Amino acid sequence: MNKLPKKFTERVSGNLKKYQKIADAQQKSDVAEADTVTLVKDILADIFGYDKYEELTSEHQIKATYCDLAIKIGGKLRLLVEVKSAGSTLADNHLRQVIDYGAHQGIHWVILTNAVEWRLVRVYVANQISHEEVCRFQLASLSAKNEDHLQQMFLLAKEGLATDAMDAFHQQAQLFNRFTVAAIVCSDPVISIVRRELKRLFPDLKVAPENLATLILEEVVKRDAVEGDKAKEAAARIKKAQGKIERAKKKEAAASASLAASST
Repeated sequence: MNKLPKKFTERVSGNLKKYQKIADAQQKSDVAEADTVTLVKDILADIFGYDKYEELTSEHQIKATYCDLAIKIGGKLRLLVEVKSAGSTLADNHLRQVIDYGAHQGIHWVILTNAVEWRLVRVYVANQISHEEVCRFQLASLSAKNEDHLQQMFLLAKEGLATDAMDAFHQQAQLFNRFTVAAIVCSDPVISIVRRELKRLFPDLKVAPENLATLILEEVVKRDAVEGDKAKEAAARIKKAQGKIERAKKKEAAASASLAASST
């Protein structure tokens, strides 16, 4: 969890409620998209800390069009922001548009918002363009007194951008999620622990490890948590972490053996 700068928390405390009311009013009035762009620019400045005139621009051309807003720090493009009218519902086709923008600019992070809802998305460009939504929040539900809410807002703030808070949060999210937990629950060490506990509680119960593994995999854990690319990625991360632990143990054992040999 990031240690939040006092300047950031004071800025949020002083401005959040004001913009919650404005965003709510714009949503109810179903204002034009241009008005929402103006509001988003004000939120990015007064809550998230960007200089409205030096770091926020709507003149950044991509292909034959312009993105709604671009965030530049020290003249370097860092974030793209796609804005829809406050009265509209954010849709997948809006997301595809801003992801395409990011991919063609070599930008890994994009924001999709209608001032009411904010989505932070990670863009990947390899053999094909893909994306992952990392964070989503409703402006109206946030509280300047809630630490979790402040941490979410910090991801989009200028101070967070300067400290790579987005990447750090994303790395944590990759490790602590249902795919990782599901892979651990289905692993041999955990199955052995569950089997041992069953035998302790019910001494007459006969449980074969393979039957218990099948039961956990097919009936206890949700199938979508153990299948697909994200499940494979989680399993690979666990295998890599386990290998690192095993190598460290071997290295420590070798060092202890060497020390013992030299002392004899």
